[in-house]
Amino acid sequence: MPRRFTSFSGAHHFRIDHQINNTIAAGAHYQILNVGEDLILRLRPLLNASHTRNRKTSPPDSECFPGTREDVIKEITAWANKVDPVCSIAWDGETSTSSDDSMDSICTFWTCEEAIALGDGSDRETPHIYWLHGFAGCGKSAVSLEVAKIYARSGRLLASYFFFRGAGDRSTMKRFAATLASQLVVAVPATASLIEAAVKAQPGLLTGDAPLSMQLDLLFLFPLRAVIQEGALKEFLAKGPFLVVIDGLDECEDKRGAEEFIDHILDFFQKRPDIPLRFFIASRVEQHIRACLETDGVIMANLDSHSARGDIEKFLQASFQTMAKKDRVIRAYIRARGPWPRRSDMENLVAHIGGSFVLASTIFKYIMQPATDEDPTTPMERLPLTLHMNGLDSLYAQTLARSQNLPHFRGIISTLALLVWPLPIAGIADLLGIETYEVIRVLLNLQAILHVPGTDEEGEVTLCHTSLLDFLTTESRSGPFLIPHSFHLHLSYYSFSSTFETNGPAYDYGAVNFDDHWRLFAQSEACNVTDEIELLKAQQLLRVNRLPHHAFLCSMLFHFNHLCRGPLLSDGFNLLNECAKHLALAVERSDPRTRAWLNHGWIYGSPGGVRTVQITEDTLKAVQCDLGRASTALHANFPKILKGYPDPIDNGSKEMIYDFETSGISGVAIFHALRWIVARAQLEWEETKITPRPPLELYIVNWSLTQLAFSFDRTSSLLAPQKFK
Repeated sequence: MPRRFTSFSGAHHFRIDHQINNTIAAGAHYQILNVGEDLILRLRPLLNASHTRNRKTSPPDSECFPGTREDVIKEITAWANKVDPVCSIAWDGETSTSSDDSMDSICTFWTCEEAIALGDGSDRETPHIYWLHGFAGCGKSAVSLEVAKIYARSGRLLASYFFFRGAGDRSTMKRFAATLASQLVVAVPATASLIEAAVKAQPGLLTGDAPLSMQLDLLFLFPLRAVIQEGALKEFLAKGPFLVVIDGLDECEDKRGAEEFIDHILDFFQKRPDIPLRFFIASRVEQHIRACLETDGVIMANLDSHSARGDIEKFLQASFQTMAKKDRVIRAYIRARGPWPRRSDMENLVAHIGGSFVLASTIFKYIMQPATDEDPTTPMERLPLTLHMNGLDSLYAQTLARSQNLPHFRGIISTLALLVWPLPIAGIADLLGIETYEVIRVLLNLQAILHVPGTDEEGEVTLCHTSLLDFLTTESRSGPFLIPHSFHLHLSYYSFSSTFETNGPAYDYGAVNFDDHWRLFAQSEACNVTDEIELLKAQQLLRVNRLPHHAFLCSMLFHFNHLCRGPLLSDGFNLLNECAKHLALAVERSDPRTRAWLNHGWIYGSPGGVRTVQITEDTLKAVQCDLGRASTALHANFPKILKGYPDPIDNGSKEMIYDFETSGISGVAIFHALRWIVARAQLEWEETKITPRPPLELYIVNWSLTQLAFSFDRTSSLLAPQKFK
């Protein structure tokens, strides 16, 4: 009986359907089982996270300039190419003798200096993990990219993943393992059937319900190990171990997930020291990462210890020479004044830059950016100005000042910094409710620090480097350019409002992310929630056909009642009071967008569990008054809209459950929920016949994404998650 697993490599006359084909691989007879064309689609990998991504739209856009970083790359490749005798014996086609339970690591702590000696023929076991660390902008991502490209060419790169803060799922661990798995399927097709079987057996691997350690095991580590044990990869392994490149681990916003990833692969290698697999990790020295990686079995290499002065000078000289050939002003200057930059200028510039490649690149872009009405200076005039800038912060401030006085500057730059994922120029304009040309006008002055696509509809606007986001969100550094956390409230409103407009460029973004922005605003301790809501209400709408603020606030305040954390919760029942007030204000104005809001519902975020709200007679009267106004306005302005909805008060139930799997929570649903709360509270007081009426406890239950319930009964079965389905 032939061994069965998936392998498309080297197959002849092979057709993808539901048949079984035979082939010869690595001198053995294997049966190739088609596991389905949709495996990679089911894995839903992040295509913008690998080294092959479009770096212009998915930063960091960093690569090693030709002839630079040669020493550090030589050290890394020496480590990656080292073949340990124990590995070459254990993985030559026979099953490994290592035991998950009994194999103890014999790895020792390695410094960067010891790593240099890896090619000396030593029999010591080579560490499986290489950690390259250094300060922001020193060139770690460029080195990671070069390492990935080297081993992709040799066929030994299994996967690469480049984290980037503020880039949606790319800055979390949500789809990390699945993305690595999709690349593994391409690099080693024989793993496909094993991954397919794991996904079928454990659906939580792709929904995020399975622990990260299980995702890494079943989607990546175990399938690879099983195929290596089959002996089909002997030819590849003769060249050296396989490699995985992970860049920017410090930019993963899920710190616990990053720690779990490191701890798990350390444990995996401790139990299986003979597996021919290496992990190259690059990051800043964040405490949670250092605490995990500063241990046995890890090489620690400080990129800062490698002098970059010569490499930076080489990059600048070549870049200035290239631009001199393209720029007529520079050519004319050189004919009249001689070589530019002068030798002394170059020496001063390199000394001022220090070892930061991102500073070198950004300064060069700043010097060479086109003149504008706000900044008519030439490159020759800008170069000496950069020598007085205090690192990246001064450069960022100087560049931002070029557009600071243009209309909508603050809204545009705040949006770019806080978006969950980047948008094209047209998407930004649509989200903010302004014209596309107004966004372009601001962005064109900022190309030294932003990636601006060449078209309005395609390609995303992105920050050149994460340090710009750090600058913009740190008050002590950014000063007048500070982007407050409270701007998430405005982005939540813009996003929510865009869902009631006709499929504009921002529609998809708004439908998915309005809730995320609200949560980031409402759960923050860094802003005064009440004051910021008042500022939003006073805001002059940039687009006349926007959804009224009151409808948005009614939905968000109602939604926030069933979340179990955040500063707004200290207001107690005032949340329901404010919700009813904004409901009345919204429906008192006859507006087509308000009509759409009353009819159309949304599913809000993640479950919040059980929350208790105290209701007093005084606050109930205030809510009842606003509901009376809302009822009158609904019948006057939207007379037909209530007819399609059953009245929850008529059934006399002690509990109210909304099952909104298909419809979500609409404005009318909020109206009926508030009416039920008022009516049921009055019945509760009448039944107790206690004077004065004591406060009541309202339980708001939200165990799942598709159900929301209200009850005044503390013994209700709804309060137990297993009863609530």
